[in-house]
Amino acid sequence: MKNRNLKRVLISIFLASGLVLFSFGSGENDAFQIGDLKVNPGEIKSGYLSVPEKDGIGTVVPLTIINGQKEGKVLALVAGVHGYEYPPILALYRLKEKIDPKSLSGTLIFVHIANLPAFQRRIIYYNPHDWQNLNRVFPGDPQGTISQRIAHVLTEEVVKKCDYLIDLHCGDGNEALIPYCYWMLSGDEEANEISRKMVLAFGIKYIIIDKSRTKDKAHSKYLGNTAILHSKPAITTESGYLGTTDEESVVRNIKGILSVMKFFNMIEGKPEFVSDPIWIDHYEVIYSKSDGLFYPQTKMGYYVKKGEKVGYVTDYLGNVEEELRAPFSGIILYIIYTPPISKGEPLYEVGRVKQ
Repeated sequence: MKNRNLKRVLISIFLASGLVLFSFGSGENDAFQIGDLKVNPGEIKSGYLSVPEKDGIGTVVPLTIINGQKEGKVLALVAGVHGYEYPPILALYRLKEKIDPKSLSGTLIFVHIANLPAFQRRIIYYNPHDWQNLNRVFPGDPQGTISQRIAHVLTEEVVKKCDYLIDLHCGDGNEALIPYCYWMLSGDEEANEISRKMVLAFGIKYIIIDKSRTKDKAHSKYLGNTAILHSKPAITTESGYLGTTDEESVVRNIKGILSVMKFFNMIEGKPEFVSDPIWIDHYEVIYSKSDGLFYPQTKMGYYVKKGEKVGYVTDYLGNVEEELRAPFSGIILYIIYTPPISKGEPLYEVGRVKQ
């Protein structure tokens, strides 16, 4: 017990000093398997992870495993939890071609498109078969709806088999969104410090300090939170907006992932920690109370004062149903920029900058 406590103290000292704990693997890696896809050291393989059919509805999850020649950590990279969020999806396909398994330490899991039915139908937020948001139903249910079954497969085959996870998002097809990340806090200080280093290494300067996630493992809701509740440090990133495929957002994702890989010493080089982080210590998402059309009165990245008008919603005849104002002074992290809005859907998110 004394040795274990001493080890924890030493780890905390190293983390606090900013030194990298993770050394290159000196030995040969082991074979790695997800579903039916078994990959030997020094190999790269792509395939499909099956989501069992129920009531005539099933799907697959396209993925790639790059198993390094040398031993090391297992990093899971998950894109396409929301099917209309394209830059992270494109980033993983491009990154797949950049990694040499012969010089890689550890293992990379690329989940290219977690929510394939939504991607195929070009649908924001939801799966077309059950109209559920995949990122609200983790850890899933093997006997549930298609979204719940996808979540269950991802939990069992990806979350439980990785050491660390990056949940890659961006502004959906209706969201004008500035780049930012979520640093989600748990009750494990060591894991918190590792995930803090991960989020700084990813390189996006706006970082939400998120203490709001549920601690109920049976109803973890979000992919990143599910990993954290399984003692796997994780971050959630946002790079991209309005369903576009702009090069800047794609490259930002690639650079961020490579920097995190360097932090874990999976590849050579030093991580590029963000030098001027802007910490968001409180955030709030404002939801619509009615169906209709949304008219934004500000833009993503703009600062608003408490009570300032942010937008308004009309009914389908043009009558104003509600006016929306800033709940506190802060920055608009994202705002809906397309007219259709449904009751209960988000309109914008405000973040308060930590002083």
